[in-house]
Amino acid sequence: MVLDVLLGLFLVFTVVSDAAATRSAWELAGGLAVVAGSVATARRCPAVSLGIALAGTLAVLFPFGDHVPVWTVFVLVAMSYQAALRMKRARPGLLCGVAVAVLGLPLSLLVAPDGLGDWAAMVAILVFAGLSPWLFGRYVRVRGELARTGWRRAEEMESRQRLIADQARLRERARIASDMHDSLGHELSLIAVRAAALEVQGGLDDLQRDAATQLRTSAAAATARLREIIGVLREDAAPVEPVQGDLGELIARARASGLLIDSEVDSDQAPPMVARAAYRVVQEALTNVAKHAPGAAVSIKVIGTGERTDVSVVNAPPSAGPLPGAAAGARGLIGLQERVRLVGGILRAGPHEGGFAVSATLPHDAAPVDETPELREAADDAIGQSTSVRALELARRDVRRSLIQAVAVPLVLFALVLAVGGIVFLYRWNSSELPGPVYDRMRIGQSRVELAPQLPEHQRAARPTRGEPPEPAISAVVCEYYGSGRSWLQNEYAAYRLCFADGKLVSKDWFAEGAL
Repeated sequence: MVLDVLLGLFLVFTVVSDAAATRSAWELAGGLAVVAGSVATARRCPAVSLGIALAGTLAVLFPFGDHVPVWTVFVLVAMSYQAALRMKRARPGLLCGVAVAVLGLPLSLLVAPDGLGDWAAMVAILVFAGLSPWLFGRYVRVRGELARTGWRRAEEMESRQRLIADQARLRERARIASDMHDSLGHELSLIAVRAAALEVQGGLDDLQRDAATQLRTSAAAATARLREIIGVLREDAAPVEPVQGDLGELIARARASGLLIDSEVDSDQAPPMVARAAYRVVQEALTNVAKHAPGAAVSIKVIGTGERTDVSVVNAPPSAGPLPGAAAGARGLIGLQERVRLVGGILRAGPHEGGFAVSATLPHDAAPVDETPELREAADDAIGQSTSVRALELARRDVRRSLIQAVAVPLVLFALVLAVGGIVFLYRWNSSELPGPVYDRMRIGQSRVELAPQLPEHQRAARPTRGEPPEPAISAVVCEYYGSGRSWLQNEYAAYRLCFADGKLVSKDWFAEGAL
C-alpha cells in the first residue's frame, strides 16, 4: 500500500508538472482523474486500472499547447507493469490494449491536429510505454510462478529423499543387528554347549546338575529369542558378511579383482564394533571405486590408537567413466553414516583433487552421536544427499540470469538501433552541408544543372521548424534545404533554402530557429 501511495504521488507530480507548461485546466483535470482511477484500482482490479491508463493515452489527440502529454507515458508504464504482475490471465489486458488501439489510432489520423505526427506518437506510446512493460510484467509473473512450483517440487523430492535415507539407515541397523547375531549368538551357543557338557559330567551333585541344566536352558532360550528378534530385523535386508571379516582379506580380494591399492592397516587395538565399522567404511569405499571410478588408484589408511581408529580411503581421478548401469543412489553412504554414528564417530565423504575421498573417525569408547538436525544436514552435505537443494539453487541462479537477460537484451538492442540511427543521422547531416562561400557565389537565374556539382550529396532532413520565409509565389516551385554550418547539438540551428522553378534558381534564403 505504501508503494502504491508513493507511486500515485509521483504520477500526480508528473501530471502537474506537465500541465503547468501548457496551463491547461482540462489536461490537469484529466491527468489527475486518470492517475487517481488507475492507482486506486491497481491492486483489486488490475484490468480496470490498465484500461484507465490506456484511456489516458487518448490525451495525445487533443491540442495541449502543441506538445505530447508526457504524463501519459509515466502512467501507462507503471500501470501496465503492475497490471501484468497482478493479473492471473493475459486476455483482459490484451483486450483493453486492442480496444484503445482500434479506437485511438484511426482518430489520431482523422481528428488529431497533427495527423501523422499524432498517430506516430500514439503508436510509440502504446508499444513502448504499454506493450513492453506489460510483457515484462507478465514475464516476471510467469518466472515467479515457475520458481514457486520448482520449490514445491524440490520439497517433495527432499521428502522422498529423506524416506530413502531413513530406509537406508534402517537397513544398516539391520546389518548391525545381524552382526550382533553372528557374534553374540555364537557365544550363547558355546555357553549352551558347555552347560550341556557340564550337566552330564560326573562328580556333580543334584544341585549343581540342576544349575547346569538351568544355565543350558536359559542359554538355549536366549539364543532362540535372539534369533527371532534378528529375523524380524533382517527382513528384506541385504546379505551381510561375517563379523570376523578381515581387512587384509578384503583388500587382497579387491587387489585380485584389478584395483590398484596402496594400503596401510593397523587396527589391532580397535574394539569389535569399531573394527566392524572400519571394515564397512573400507568395503563401501572400494565398492564405490569399482563402480564409479574403474581403473583409479586407491590409497587406504586404517590407523588405530588407544583412543580411536582413523580410516581414510582416497581414489585418484578415474581413467574411465563409471560402469554402465552404475547408479549413484548414495544409499550405501547413508547406511555407512548410520553405522559410524552409532559407534560415536564422524563420516566425511566428497570430491578430493579430481577423485573422491571417504574418511571416518571412530572413537573406541563413545556413545552413539545424537542425530540432531545440524548433524543430519552436515551428513547430507558430506554424502551428497540433498541434490534437490543444489538443483534448486542452480535453477534459482538460472532465473536470476534469465531476468537479467530479459532486461539487458532489449537495452542492448535499443542501444544498437540508437547507435546505427545516430551514425546514419550524422552521416546525412555532414553530407548535407553547403559551404558558405558556395552559397554566396550562387546567383538568381542559374540553372540547377550548373549548380549541381557544387551542391551536397544529400538534403538536410532536420531543419528549423520556425523562421522559414514564405516560398516564392511561382507555380511548380521546388525548394531544397541544406545545412549552414550550425552544430546539430544546438537547439537554435539554421539552414539554406534554394528554390527552383523550371530548372532555374528563383530564390535563395538563409533562416534560423530561435535567437541568433
